[in-house]
Amino acid sequence: MKGMGNMMKQAQKLQSQMLKLQEELAQKTVESSAGGGMVTVVANGRQQIVSIKIESEVVDPEDVDMLQDLVLAAVNDALSKAQEMVTSEMGKLTGGLNIPGLSSIGLRVTGFGLRVTGCEVRVAGWEA
Repeated sequence: MKGMGNMMKQAQKLQSQMLKLQEELAQKTVESSAGGGMVTVVANGRQQIVSIKIESEVVDPEDVDMLQDLVLAAVNDALSKAQEMVTSEMGKLTGGLNIPGLSSIGLRVTGFGLRVTGCEVRVAGWEA
């Protein structure tokens, strides 16, 4: 029984740390650009686009498709960088451990939280 209590305390501690990390990541940003810097996109750790800057030279009413492609490329790259940042920071929190079995026991580490659902524990002949 004591082991289960320790495991729950550790899960609560990890959840608290993840919530703190979520707040910190919301303040961190990554930047990406396309078209030689003609379109620049900034995304935060919540994978939200914070800003888009488009240089006037790239705005051509005759070639809207090119501008759309540049914006799309910069946005996708910024979101990818934001995800890499989150993954890296989460790796620091979990000690770089990939814990694949957690979901099979109802414990999942998601992008910004820890969820304990339907956890079944078997210890020396009893179930919880």
